[in-house]
Amino acid sequence: MEKVKYYLGIILFVLGASVQAQTIDLSGEWKIALDSTDRGEREEWYKKEFAQTVSLPGTTDDAGLGTPNSLAPALEKPQLLRLTRKHAYIGAAWYAREVEIPESMAGKPLVFSFERVMWRSELWVDGVKRPQVEESLTTPHCFEMPEGLSAGKHSLVLRIDNRKLYDISENNLAHAYTNDTQIMWNGVLGKMILKVLPEVYVKQVDVYPDVERKQIRVVAGLENTSGKQKRAKLVFRIKDNVSGTEKRMPEMNVLVPDGRKQIEAEYAMGEDVALWDEFSPVVYTLIAGVRTHGQKAVQENEVSFGMREVSADGNHLTVNGNRVFLRGTLECCVFPLTGTPPVTEEGWMKEFAAAKDWGLNHLRFHSWCPPEAAFRAADKMGLYLQVELPNWSLSVGKDKETVRFLYSEFDRIVRSYGNHPSFCLLTAGNELQPDFDLLNEMVAYMKAKDSRHLYATTSFTFEKGHGARPEPQDQFFITQWTERGWVRGQGGFDQDFPCSDKDYRQAAKDIRVPLISHEIGQYAVYPDMKEIARYTGVLDPLNFKAVKKDLEKKGLFEKAGQYLEASGKLAVKLYKEEIERAMKTPQFSGFQLLGLSDFSGQGTALVGLLNSFWESKGLTDSRTFRQFCAPLVLLSRFEKAVYSGSESFSAWVEIANYSNAGVRKSVSWSLKDKNGVALFEGKLPAVTASKGTVTSAGSVCVALNKVSEASRLTFEVEMEGTEWKNSWNIWVYPELDSLDSGEVVVTQDVDKALASLEEGCKVLFSPSYKCVKGLEGKFVPVFWSPVHFPKQAGTMGLLCDPSHPALRFFPTDMHTDWQWWRLVKNSRVVVLDSLRSVTPIIESVDNFTNNRRLASVFEARCGKGSLMVSTMDLLSDGIADKPEVKQLLYSLLRYMNSSEFHPAGKPVTAEELRSLLLPQGKEEVQQTDATSIYN
Repeated sequence: MEKVKYYLGIILFVLGASVQAQTIDLSGEWKIALDSTDRGEREEWYKKEFAQTVSLPGTTDDAGLGTPNSLAPALEKPQLLRLTRKHAYIGAAWYAREVEIPESMAGKPLVFSFERVMWRSELWVDGVKRPQVEESLTTPHCFEMPEGLSAGKHSLVLRIDNRKLYDISENNLAHAYTNDTQIMWNGVLGKMILKVLPEVYVKQVDVYPDVERKQIRVVAGLENTSGKQKRAKLVFRIKDNVSGTEKRMPEMNVLVPDGRKQIEAEYAMGEDVALWDEFSPVVYTLIAGVRTHGQKAVQENEVSFGMREVSADGNHLTVNGNRVFLRGTLECCVFPLTGTPPVTEEGWMKEFAAAKDWGLNHLRFHSWCPPEAAFRAADKMGLYLQVELPNWSLSVGKDKETVRFLYSEFDRIVRSYGNHPSFCLLTAGNELQPDFDLLNEMVAYMKAKDSRHLYATTSFTFEKGHGARPEPQDQFFITQWTERGWVRGQGGFDQDFPCSDKDYRQAAKDIRVPLISHEIGQYAVYPDMKEIARYTGVLDPLNFKAVKKDLEKKGLFEKAGQYLEASGKLAVKLYKEEIERAMKTPQFSGFQLLGLSDFSGQGTALVGLLNSFWESKGLTDSRTFRQFCAPLVLLSRFEKAVYSGSESFSAWVEIANYSNAGVRKSVSWSLKDKNGVALFEGKLPAVTASKGTVTSAGSVCVALNKVSEASRLTFEVEMEGTEWKNSWNIWVYPELDSLDSGEVVVTQDVDKALASLEEGCKVLFSPSYKCVKGLEGKFVPVFWSPVHFPKQAGTMGLLCDPSHPALRFFPTDMHTDWQWWRLVKNSRVVVLDSLRSVTPIIESVDNFTNNRRLASVFEARCGKGSLMVSTMDLLSDGIADKPEVKQLLYSLLRYMNSSEFHPAGKPVTAEELRSLLLPQGKEEVQQTDATSIYN
């Protein structure tokens, strides 16, 4: 290897004419024949004419080839597992066309390049098979032909086999090869070219930035195809993509032997060099040119790079020495119109622009690696990308050929995309098991191979003895729990009383590398029926259509929009608390949402605030989301969400500053009523919040005895003179010395209730929830998907009408919020499908696989009287004295004692009321925890 060192001057230059790329575009019309029985090679199809045509780039799905879908919408598998391919083909397909070689390209070495193929490809030219067999899922398939072709017409036949080659995942769930997100397509995506290879050319260029020394190390691989030693001149120039100016290094005279030669050089970038990060994504282009002796023209190869160094400073993730906090989401190759990833920058801009608009700076490509265009787009937008080998396997290490393939895929990925500054992190795959000796060996290999990125063995694992602490070779650590506890809300939101003063610092203690919380959220949202009309491509939303059909059959379709809104706004609340806990944790280096957008597979996991098209569902807006997901976030800590009027509200304000500068500003605060009127307000003294820190900004304490009626108050904080602000709801209930039941009989006893109803009384019946036959009361909605994880209660939050007179004295929105936590957790949700005449007041949204009428508070006629049933326990010891419980009981009683309470419809019988209860004397405790879904 030759090494040289130069200073990169400021001189502008004009180089001799570059070689006009001698290329032929192979896109367009091809002939095709499907070969599902593998007869083609045996019967020499590479010599035959095919009758059917297809357009490439494209897929057999695009062309409507393969087995047509015969399934109808139904709430069953496989329809509920994923979107359904309208036409599916798995097997070999033969693609043929002619190409005409001009005299200028005749006899010269050639390369055929196909940007993305799934999975194996082979090429015949003029009926002769090329020796290469290509099998990458992540990089272009290239076939070199050193002997070239004569001028005139030649036949090309490309055989593509999209059957599974290696054991890279369980149940074909790895997103590089799956039908759950992208599809198992057959065809070619992206650029398809035939290109001349000059006698001597620059085959590979790698740029290694040294930010501290303001220089780059360039490693260039030269290829000599002439069969003999050649003298050549090598020149590098760098283009500033902002100013458009170019800088040239002195020419290098090199002697290139037959075959390959590697040249290494260092160049100073100058004192004014611009660095690359999320705030200033400056991209340079390096053009490497080579000219052999006697040539006037120069063959060039250009690559994009940025002056970016990603490092681990203890447990802090840094970019160019500055601490960063990853605010990320997963990218799972969900493209519902095509079933394939975009291969143009424009194709990625919608998704990446949405990510930035919603405050994110990071995407994790789960078990796949995107095409070149994604990196180019992310470079320009300042997004930090994590890519993964195509690997989600529970049998890592058991098949040597799969191991060989994964090593080769890593080599191909860093060779093809390693220069991009957006390419920051890489893991060997998702939730891998079981061979961690091998995985550590792989990461050691990666670190030695390319130092421009950070590497880890896996994005979390369920393997026993692993997953709770970093592996020896890990340079960062992605997990949902440590040896000290959970680091995502799944482990606490349904179990722990709501408060705003929690974080994960105890669980993160003693983690010595950057810690990133794994796939946080996963709060399912009810399907949006309006989305069905959007699926105009190769995938049919039979899952959505089945839900629509079931709702129509049950007379519930008009409530679909309310189900979406109620479940979705609960998800917003949970995502906010989830993200804020992460940002309060000083040892954290980031989080990865699952996800900001919907996941169309694995049982229809509609966990996004955006749909699969990366468009908002209208549950919140990006500006509001950025209040708690941004480079700088104002945070608060307070011990609970519900207060009595005799208590004080105390809060501590913090500033999480991961922006590009320190700030010194004062923070104003207020506690406002529902009309936006400030009941209390003030200003905290200015503090300095250095970049890369979580800083205390001061505390607030106010007595709440001024609040004269049950109220939802909003605690707002705002950094003066900036866009940064945030807010949280609390609920205040003035003391109720006693509850006057008036004309209402209040009881937990069903016999007493029925006797009173026969006497024509008004009865509020609230049995102990442990005696009720129903679903477990859960504060959190369905986790991920009720199809993928069926062992869960399956409800998706409350639904009510805030203007209903029964709730007049219990301030609420139409959806679950934190004041409902204790009421929900001490409840059972009853199924009302057989009691069509009752009127629900507080409903629960059922998951989309069942679509039952669910409620925990409802009214009905019964006997000669009027009945209110609450399966939220309002009367048992230990619960009845809580402020929110007393307030709901008070509100229901005020309603029942008014003229507005007159249940209608067919009376409920005594047998029907008793049917809601367990056998007399029997109690049942239903308590699923955060890990129950995995059992």
